[in-house]
Parts: sequence; structure tokens; C-alpha cells
Amino acid sequence: MLICVYALSISGAFASSSARAWVGTWAAAPEGERNATTISTATTYRQIIHISVGGSTVRVILTNEFGAQPLTIGAANIALRTKDSTIDPSSIRALTFGGQSLVTMPPGSMMLSDPVDVKLKPLSDVVVSLFVPAQPIFQSTVHSYALQTNYKSPGNVVNTETLTAASTTGEYFFLRGIDVMSDALSAVVTLGDSITDGAASEKDMNGRWPNVLAARLQADPARSRIGVLNAGLNGNRLLHNDDEFGDSALKRLDRDVLTPAGAKYLIVLEGINDIGHILKPSVDDPPATAQSIILALQQIAARARSQGIEVFGATILPYEDCKYASAEGEKIRQSVNEWIRSSKDFDAVIDFDKAVRWIPHRL
Repeated sequence: MLICVYALSISGAFASSSARAWVGTWAAAPEGERNATTISTATTYRQIIHISVGGSTVRVILTNEFGAQPLTIGAANIALRTKDSTIDPSSIRALTFGGQSLVTMPPGSMMLSDPVDVKLKPLSDVVVSLFVPAQPIFQSTVHSYALQTNYKSPGNVVNTETLTAASTTGEYFFLRGIDVMSDALSAVVTLGDSITDGAASEKDMNGRWPNVLAARLQADPARSRIGVLNAGLNGNRLLHNDDEFGDSALKRLDRDVLTPAGAKYLIVLEGINDIGHILKPSVDDPPATAQSIILALQQIAARARSQGIEVFGATILPYEDCKYASAEGEKIRQSVNEWIRSSKDFDAVIDFDKAVRWIPHRL
């Protein structure tokens, strides 16, 4: 994809350090999902994660950030994946929280596991298995657009090598991220909507453009210690919170961009969904303007830079074939893109628009 080739040219700008510290190797932006009923059956969630940088000491981040009730995790582990739901038994490491295998997370909170020693290779698949006892949970914290086949199985089977009674799911449940302790001291966070979350990439193939960025960085010995954290969220907008598509980029900036371990760089590719929604405005959802989108991007850049994070502004991609395309929206897109290209608010600019713009072939 041209978008990946162009975006990856920024890798020369990244620098890294040599001291050991925690750094994020994988992330999924959380959102709330209402349950039709409570969790009435004890369930093991086995979830497949494709990491970026490797390490030999690991911690897992669980989340109940959108939960309305306490969430109890009865057991958890991390292991290396062999195929499908199968894990390597010799690699299983139990996860504890303050030395306890059972943890109850208050509503709105997240939890870091205690560190465990397990060697993870860069760009490999690892598995986190969570046993969730039956409990009154009316809203789960998930990442709904995983583009990854994950598994659910009745009972506590976190240590089972292959799940034989599992159903599949395309979501991540109660899982926010994985950190590694290594000499990889920095991570780049990719903040965006479905384009960053992986739209149009093939399920289970790790073809999202942040995955390709991670592979490109791993191929460069000078940049191979940089983690890539995907903070894309399907349907996301800069300016508007949505019950279906989660919090706006402005609202989730602190938790998804500013707090991950080792975050030193930010690529922000947002705004097309704000533009698309000008076709159906309401009192509670007024139409975006070029000025309102620019202000939101300025705020994101300023808040990130105040935390020492270098910010790459990305131009908004062409959208003439989208169902919410309009002439007025195109004017807004062009205005915002011209501002991004000339703005002093970013440390650098990635011209995604130029990289993928369609040019008709001459006969």
C-alpha cells in the first residue's frame, strides 16, 4: 500500500536510547460495550496479540475503564502462541497483581500485572488468557474492531494447551496493552479512526498500517528498539463522543496517548469522520468546520508536546467514493490539509493524502 510506504519514510526521524525501562509493545484503545445480560457463565477469554518490539520481562495491562461495576479476574496468564488457540505449555507464565492471582478492578480503572520473565521475540504472536467468573457485568470494556480471531471457552481453562470447546470472537475483552522491559526506550503511538484501526486490511494478517510501520522499524537496526502502539478506534472523531464509536480523540488523548509506557512519538491521523458527519448535523452534534478541526489538532499537538512527545501531523486521505462525501466536506478537507502542511504546531508532517491520491492513467 502506498500509504504504508510513504508513512514509513518517517522512520529516519526516530531516535532511541540504551538504558533499560518499560516500553509498550502492543495496545488496543478501549471502548464500552453494553451487555444484554450479565456475565452469567464463567468464561476464559483467550486473546491473540501481535507485538512490535521484543523483551524478556513482560507486564500486561487489564482494563475496566468503561465498566459500571467491579470486574473480577479469577486467573490470567501469558504464553507464546503456536497456532490458532494453541499455546506452548512451556512458555505459560501466570499473571498476578500484587502477588495475587485473583484481582477485582473498580469501575473506571486499569491494572498492571506483576512483571514476569518470558522471552518475546519482535513481531511475534503472544496469547493472554483471562478467566472471568460469572458476575453482574452490564458493560464490558472491549476493543470491538480487533481484526483478530480470539476465543471464548466455558470455565477456567487458562492453562489448557488447546481450547476444544471454544467459540470465536472478533473483539478484545478487558485487555488494554502489553509492556516489555528492555533497552527499547521509546514507542510511537498512532492515534486515529478506522483507517488506523485496520479498515480494509485482512483479518488475522496484521496488515494495519501501524503493523507495517512496526515491521519497517524492526528491519532497521538503528530503529528496531521502537515500539508501535495502535490507538486507532473504528468510527472515531476528533470532536464528538459517540455511544457506538467511543470517546472523541480529544477526550481519550490522556489515557490512549500520553500515559502508555515509553511514548515518545505521536502520529495523528484524524478528522475524516468529523467531516463526513456534516451531512447529518443535530443540536447535540453540530457540523464540524475547518476551524474546529484545526483547533482540535492544535490541542492534541500542544498537549502531547507538553509531555515531551514529538508529534507528526498526517494529512486527511481522499474520500470522494465514501458514502458521506460532499463538496462542502471536500473543501473542509483541503483547508485542513493545507494547514497541516504549513503548520508550525507539528514537529513533522506525513502527507498521507499525497501518498494515496488517485491519479488517472493516460491512454
